[in-house]
Amino acid sequence: MDRRQFTGQLAVGAALWVCAAQARALSLTDADARAGLKAALERGATAAVSLLGRTDGFLGNPKVRIALPSGVDSAAKLLRGIGQGRKVDELVTAMNRAAEAAVPQSRQLLSDAVARMSVTDAKKILTGGDTSVTQFFADQTRKPLGATFLPIVTEQTEKVALADKYNAVAGRAAGFGLLNKDDANIQQYVTGKTLDGLYLMIGEEEKKIRRDPVGTGSDLLKKVFGSI
Repeated sequence: MDRRQFTGQLAVGAALWVCAAQARALSLTDADARAGLKAALERGATAAVSLLGRTDGFLGNPKVRIALPSGVDSAAKLLRGIGQGRKVDELVTAMNRAAEAAVPQSRQLLSDAVARMSVTDAKKILTGGDTSVTQFFADQTRKPLGATFLPIVTEQTEKVALADKYNAVAGRAAGFGLLNKDDANIQQYVTGKTLDGLYLMIGEEEKKIRRDPVGTGSDLLKKVFGSI
């Protein structure tokens, strides 16, 4: 057997495996698919909110810790150079504390998104990629969660005097094209990063469920995710 023939057989075999996996997924009843996806969504959301919505949930987690945008690094270095490093650290801490305070407010909106999920949504998520659950959440909740988080983030960051100076410096940097306009306002920047962190951690949980549905201890998740 020559190499091209062998490679061709491998490709055909892989395609057949994918088709078989999709067929098994689609053979689930609508009720099973929807219930399994609801369980996965609830599990992912609950885990993410529990991990992030507490002291050091953001600040102590390098995966989601919110740092100053690179465009204001020079200003931060200047402040550190003149002995104002403590104020920079206070601002970074306040940014992360704001995120930690905002995340618990996402529980209801995430739960509402789960309740609205249709059978079509469920089948699409089930046969999608490793983070299709997470993408569903982001599509359904990013805008309303941003509106919910922003006033909480604003209240927290306004306690730090350097926040206004950040906006002034970042605004100038954005004007020169050195910083993304979305990052030029600290409240908007932290709100966006809070959402990014929330969906990232939901995605981490989703990957665990897909990788080891048996390990979840849920017969329903095993049946649904074990079929793909």
